Amino acid sequence: MSSFTRISPADAKAMIDAGDVNIADIRDAMSYQSGHMTASRNVDNSNLPEFLAATSKDQPLIVCCYHGNSSQQAAQFFAEQGYTQAYSLDGGYEMWKVSFPELCAQGQD
Repeated sequence: MSSFTRISPADAKAMIDAGDVNIADIRDAMSYQSGHMTASRNVDNSNLPEFLAATSKDQPLIVCCYHGNSSQQAAQFFAEQGYTQAYSLDGGYEMWKVSFPELCAQGQD
């Protein structure tokens, strides 16, 4: 069975800086619009099929939620869908915005 890996904000930033990474933010749309990781996509049940079809399963996928709990289940789901490098962001967006406020955006990207 495929599985995900937990990743720290610092390791996630290094991965993002190094190359092509997909970032799925699974928080609700209002929270996402209030602030999110730069280059992330808000993913929910309504656009999940589109996201699955549009993203490479061979690229790293970082999953972000509020505090890093729900993202673990979501990252496991993505691993089971064939993503070879699925990561759950420890601390979620709350830790990310404290660690890297310059890498946060508001509104829809």
